[in-house]
Amino acid sequence: MRAIGFTEKLPIENEKSLITFFEPRPTPSGHDLLVNVQATSVNPVDTSVRRGTTGTLTTPKVIGWDAYGTVTAVGEAVTLFHPGDRVFYAGSFKRPGTDSEYQLVDERLVGHAPTTLSPAEIAAMPLTALTAWEALFEQLGITMDPVVNAGKTILIINGAGGVGSTATQLAHLAGLTVIATASRPETIAWTRAHGADAVANHRKDLVTEVHALGYPTVDYILELSNLNQHWAEIVALIKPSGHIVSITGSDQPIDLRALKQKRATFAWEWMYTKSYFETDDMISQHEILEKVSALLDSGQLQSTVTKTFTPINAANLRAAHALVEANRMIGKVVLAN
Repeated sequence: MRAIGFTEKLPIENEKSLITFFEPRPTPSGHDLLVNVQATSVNPVDTSVRRGTTGTLTTPKVIGWDAYGTVTAVGEAVTLFHPGDRVFYAGSFKRPGTDSEYQLVDERLVGHAPTTLSPAEIAAMPLTALTAWEALFEQLGITMDPVVNAGKTILIINGAGGVGSTATQLAHLAGLTVIATASRPETIAWTRAHGADAVANHRKDLVTEVHALGYPTVDYILELSNLNQHWAEIVALIKPSGHIVSITGSDQPIDLRALKQKRATFAWEWMYTKSYFETDDMISQHEILEKVSALLDSGQLQSTVTKTFTPINAANLRAAHALVEANRMIGKVVLAN
C-alpha cells in the first residue's frame, strides 16, 4: 500500500520532509479494523511530532490522527463494525497514522461516519471533537443540560482553532455563556458564527478584556493556546471553586499554588490517553464519536473544515503542514481523494 512519512526533521519546504513510500498492507486481528482512508486532516500535533524527531529513522514514520474511510476487513473480536461501514476516528498515538492508503485502528476508538457530510467535512472532526468533548464533559465536569448550565460562563482561549471551533459549538449547545478569544477580524467573525456570545482579544490583557465584557470571573476556562503566557490571567479570572483545563502543556512549571485560595481545579486533557494506556473506558471514544456523528447529521454541530487539498499525496500533505505551522489557521485543513 502507499503511505506518506518522514525519516528526519527537515523544513516543510524541503521535498524530502514528507515522502511517498510503499509497505505491506496490514491484516486486522482482535479488535482492529482495516480502514481504506479516503480523507485525513492535519493537526498541530502532526507538525510537532515531525519537527520533534531527532536523528534519522531507518524506516519512514507515518503520522496523521484524523480519518474518514471505509472498513475493508475486521479482526475476529470486532463487534461494532462490518466491512463496508463508513467510519471516522482519530486513532492512537502509538500506532502508524492516517497518512496511508490503509490503516489498522481499534474499533473502540471509531465511530460510524455522518451520512450527510462530505469526506472532507467528516475528516476534519474526530480529533478536535474528541478533545473538546473530553475537556468539557469529562475533565471540566460540565453536563449537556442547558437548564443546569443557565447563567454559567466559560472562557475558551483560542476560539478559532480546530479544537476551539468545536468546543465553542458544544459549550453553546450545553447552554453555557461562551466567551471565546480571537484577535483578527476574520477569527472574531468565525468564533461568533460558531456560537461565541462574546469575544476577548488574547493579544491584549485578558483580565481587562473579560472584565470589560461584564464578567468579573468565569466558571470554566478551556486553555488551547499558550498556558504559560495566560496563566496569571487564568488565575485571576477563574471563579472560586471553578474548573480549568489545558490541552497545550507548558514549557516551564506552572504555579498551582496560585489556585489554592480559590480552591480551583486544574486538569490536563490529552485525547490519546485512553488509547495510549488502553484504559478500561477506551470505548468511550467510540461512544463520543457516535454522538458527534448524530450532532453533525442533525446540523446542531458544524464541520470546521476551511481548506481542502485533493488528492492525498506528499506534495499536498506538505502544503497542509505548512499552513498549520504558520499558526494562522482558522478551523481545519483536510486532504481528500
